[in-house]
Amino acid sequence: MLSKKLLVRFATACLFVCCFVFSGQQAFAQRDKIPTDEAIIKKGEGLFKEYICNSCHAVDKKVVGPALAGIYDRREVDWILSFVKSPGKMINDGDPQAVALFKEYNQVMPNQDLSDEQILSIMAYVLHTEENPPVEAAPIATATGAEGAAQSGGVPSEYLNVIMVTLIVVLVLLLVVLVIIINFVSRYLKDKKQLSAEDEEIVNEKFSVSAFLRSPTVIGIVTFLVVTLAAKNVIDGLYTVGVQQGYAPTQPIAFSHEIHAGTYEIDCQYCHTGVEIAKSANIPSVNICMNCHSSIKTDSPEIQKLYAAQESGKPIEWVRVHNLPDLAYFNHSQHVTVGEIECQTCHGEIQEMAVVEQFAPLTMGWCIDCHRNTDVNTQGNGYYDKLVEMHNATSKTPMKVADIGGLECAKCHY
Repeated sequence: MLSKKLLVRFATACLFVCCFVFSGQQAFAQRDKIPTDEAIIKKGEGLFKEYICNSCHAVDKKVVGPALAGIYDRREVDWILSFVKSPGKMINDGDPQAVALFKEYNQVMPNQDLSDEQILSIMAYVLHTEENPPVEAAPIATATGAEGAAQSGGVPSEYLNVIMVTLIVVLVLLLVVLVIIINFVSRYLKDKKQLSAEDEEIVNEKFSVSAFLRSPTVIGIVTFLVVTLAAKNVIDGLYTVGVQQGYAPTQPIAFSHEIHAGTYEIDCQYCHTGVEIAKSANIPSVNICMNCHSSIKTDSPEIQKLYAAQESGKPIEWVRVHNLPDLAYFNHSQHVTVGEIECQTCHGEIQEMAVVEQFAPLTMGWCIDCHRNTDVNTQGNGYYDKLVEMHNATSKTPMKVADIGGLECAKCHY
């Protein structure tokens, strides 16, 4: 006969196990509501970046707001749908979970104009990212040969330096050889007893530094070296005209790409809206900044400058960092959308720059070198099918930009 205490303990254990199993089934059922279709996940990833969710949230860690991993286990899906659409209303209505979030993070997420399907697609992306953590990508390198050109800023001057050093070494060696020969000949002639008066005068002549320096040979050598050095400096100067590599001006507002593009992983395209559809990447307006900063870091002195600009109606006078001459045509959408060139290829590791600087020289030689070494991305683009067929018929190497007219003058100058 079991005692009452044993029966109570047994019943409590059973109840605990049932609760545990039920909670696990409930969490599993919640995850069951999240779509797993690849197309929906892809759409969710696009929305996650388009609505800059990643400016406040990360999947695996807290940022401005909570980490999103396991959100479908911690909250009901219906609650999530309502909260994303109207977080402020739920806080004002006294929803316990919404109020707790507000007290913990002291931030109110702006209302999101998203449908239930769109929110579920974002949750699908979050679930997929949680179950398939991204692998750290290798550092993005510039096109082959472009890095060297970026550092040199035009035609390298190393060749002239090597020539100058070689000439100086050769001249010194010649001078040493001449001194040895003169000493040898002088000793030989001194040993001879029968010398004319003129020969004795030459043999016994003492070396004069002033006479040596005034000799036509020395004057000619010095003149040659001076002219060569002057020409080298002029050539180097001409190749740097209009090249502003390393230019990092002070901006009217201390905007940090290291924080926005690096820490919060905001896509370049969110702020530079024209980069995929237009020639220019365009400088973001105050309205884009206020999408986040209407509720984030509102007390910051730098953010107060945004409010002042918004109230005055005058645009912020950002200082342009990258500027091509009027004679050169460059289209961002052609390179970013069609060529799928990463921003870092031309602008460097922008996500690591607290102050933006011009990474590449942006010279014609630098662009041409990139066109000569960059493979054309032809996958899934029927426009290139015939070109690829014709190229492969005559070459075994991948088709480069140069092979499809990338070196024609009229592509950039017309």
